[in-house]
Amino acid sequence: MLVAAAACPCPPLLVPEVAAGAAPELDAARAACTDALGVLAAARPDRLVAVGPVGSAGPETYPEGARGSFRSFGVDLDVRLGPAEGTRGEQRLPYSLAVAAWLLERTGWSDAPVEGLGVGESLTPERCAETGRDIAARAERVALLVMGDASACRTLKAPGYLDERAAPFDAEVGRALGMADLAALTALDTRLAHELKASGRAPWQVLAGAAEGTDLGGSLLYADAPYGVGYFVAAWS
Repeated sequence: MLVAAAACPCPPLLVPEVAAGAAPELDAARAACTDALGVLAAARPDRLVAVGPVGSAGPETYPEGARGSFRSFGVDLDVRLGPAEGTRGEQRLPYSLAVAAWLLERTGWSDAPVEGLGVGESLTPERCAETGRDIAARAERVALLVMGDASACRTLKAPGYLDERAAPFDAEVGRALGMADLAALTALDTRLAHELKASGRAPWQVLAGAAEGTDLGGSLLYADAPYGVGYFVAAWS
């Protein structure tokens, strides 16, 4: 059963070493992520599942101890998912789960075993919900760390250029995450999310499926659009 969840953005720029001189611009987001992970720890879960967007269709699982790297961004920094030593196989964490691993390392996570799950943009809302329900059934007390960004089209200099639909889309995402509104997250338009380059659509719909049958309440801890990309941090408990 899902007992807590944290929703965090997943840009590699969240890692100060990657952001370099621009790092202070996301200090508030990092602080909010730390607070959200504190909510997960306080729930005392039996298992933590980090869910993030991947380039493949997914779902794709990553065991505790799976490694990731930010070397492709010119930074000599490696991370590991959870406290376990080593990993099975040679899977490398996608960037979204590498950021999740960095957040967990940064906060000293040792409260429960961790695994990763990558979900692709093509995953339908129905399949996302089914995946979420399966995750929630894996243990008596499950927590989710859900990684994903909102639209990348908020300004002229945004990665996806300016799209007038981006601000209303992001406003609804922020409201839904802050209110733990499962119906609103499930109803996010797949095509619109794709056109707005919102990587969080599928992970948020996995969260909605996992939270079915619970009475979790939400709190929006951070909402902003630096670099023209919508970033949200929320905690559910």
